[in-house]
Formats: sequence, structure tokens, C-alpha cells
Amino acid sequence: PVRIESFIHSLAQYISMTVVVLGADALDPDLVDTGEHPHLTLDAHRSIETIVSSSGGPSTHELWPTIITGLPPMKHGLVLDDGITWENPIIAAASSFADYILPDRLQTRLGGWLLTNTEADAFRTPASYYADNGIETVFDGSKATAIGIPNYVVDPDTEDREHQLRRHMGDLFERDSEAKGGHRSTDPVAFYEQCLEMAMIRIARVRRALRERKYELVFGYTSGLDLIGHVSHSQPELQQRAYDELNEFVGELRSDLNEDDEFIVVSDHGLQDGLHTDEAMIAATDPTLVNQVSSVLDVRAAIEDELRTSNHAPTSKREQTTVDDSEDVRQQLEDLGYM
Repeated sequence: PVRIESFIHSLAQYISMTVVVLGADALDPDLVDTGEHPHLTLDAHRSIETIVSSSGGPSTHELWPTIITGLPPMKHGLVLDDGITWENPIIAAASSFADYILPDRLQTRLGGWLLTNTEADAFRTPASYYADNGIETVFDGSKATAIGIPNYVVDPDTEDREHQLRRHMGDLFERDSEAKGGHRSTDPVAFYEQCLEMAMIRIARVRRALRERKYELVFGYTSGLDLIGHVSHSQPELQQRAYDELNEFVGELRSDLNEDDEFIVVSDHGLQDGLHTDEAMIAATDPTLVNQVSSVLDVRAAIEDELRTSNHAPTSKREQTTVDDSEDVRQQLEDLGYM
């Protein structure tokens, strides 16, 4: 009987509805097509406003904290300094030196060199930063998992394959303030393959979290489109091919959704001709949610509203439903002779 009760409890935990969010860095509303990219545009999609950083363009470093908090960069505090973030200890030390010795332009070039030639990572602010500073996020108050969100690192001592690949790109992806798009690559085609591998890995992790059926919110992120876009300005067919392949990967994830699940795809900005654009994008299986979002500042509230109104909580939180389901399972087990 004890094992049967445990089985019933486990089954009740498993049966749940989930909101799945895929953050696709640099997914551009002008480059998607409902006919060619049905899994990137879903049942409804639209362009949304983003926020331009002090460096002169939308910044990944600032925008994903904005998306998960609903706060502009100056309020959540994770901002760029002339295009380079100095939170990483290695870069912070260089910044202290640079403030006294170097002009602003050379500081930016120094920061870019450090990010290219060391293991420094600009997007590794720990998740504890938010609680420590009294900042609420979309992950608070629900059973949620965050997979690879820039500047929301759940365990700073671990990294997945996307992190590893991003940190060891070498001359496939080098920062160069003089180059178009701010980056250059010795082999864009080889770099493309590496970026698609990164996207596949992150989407696979989101699929695994969804299939576990123990989360109300699964929020994952991949940077593949952004990276490819920065170096493919001279080979635009690579960027288009990346959209086509990402659509297929996301379609596989979408096939794992249950009828009651909701799926959202969101970006922080667009990217055309090697440069960030001032439009982001949102798509969802719930058109009502899309209508709620006009800016990256609205994304958190829309997700939380979806969690509330659609009752995506695991069934263990819906006590009466759990009791009823448990009794149904108990009766079936009795009919089968197991109880």
C-alpha cells in the first residue's frame, strides 16, 4: 500500500500543464515568414519594441535581465559601459586600470580583446544577484527552470555545451570594433555549424525539461542566430539557412507539447546586415498573450498572466484535482487486482 500511494503521488505530480518559453537571441520579425517558419511564428506573432543601450544599439547583456524582470536596464542594474560589461572579475580589473590610463575607445577595444582571448564571459551574472538586490523575476513564485538565460546563471560553477563552445570559438568569432557587425570570422561556414550545434543543444535541454513534467515554467535560451548574424553579412544565405534549420529544431520541441501547454518564442532584438536592429519579436500559441506584449518590458507580465489564467501549476498544487485523480487511479488499480 505504501508503494501504491507513492506511485499515485508520482503520477499526480507528472500530469501537469506547462508554459514553455524559448528565448531566441536576435530572432528578427522581418526575417521570419509564416509559411516557411511556422514554428517560429506559431499561432500569432508580432514585432515588439526593444531598448537601446548606451553603446548605441540593443544589448543582449541588458535585455535578457529586462525580459525576465520587466525592468529597464537602469533599474535592474545590469548595464553596459560603452559596449563592454565589466562585471567579470578579469574585465573589472582591466577596467580599473583603463579608467586611469586609456581613452574610452581604447577601453572598449581592450574589453573586446579580453572577451575574445580569455575565458571571460560577459553574461554570467548569478541568479542570486536578483534576490540580493530585491529584484523579482518571472521565475519567482512558480515551479520553474531557467536554461542558459544570459545574466541569470543558476549554478555559476557549471556550464553546458553551449557555454563551452561559446568560450572556445577562437578565430571563428573574434570581436573587432573596426569590422562590420563588430565581429569577424576566419571561416563563417565552420562557425555556422558550431552555432547550430549550440542551438540544438539548448533546444534539446528545453525538451528534456518539458518532458519531465514537473515544471510550471520552462524558460530556455540560445544565442545561435545572433552569432551567425554577426558574421554572415557577406553571406546572407547562411543567416536564412539558420532560420530554416532553427524552425525545424523548434518544431521538434513543439511536438512535445501537450494540448494544454502554451509555447512562447521571444527575442531581445533583431539582426540584419551584421548589426542589431531596434525591433524584437514575440510569437505564441496563445494569440491573446501576443496582443498583451508591445515591448520587451511586457514579456514578464504576459508570461505570469499566462501562468495564472491558464492554471499551469503542477497538479500537486491543485489539491482537489489531485485527490480526484488519485481516487480514479486507486479504483483502476483495485479493478486490476493491485490493491
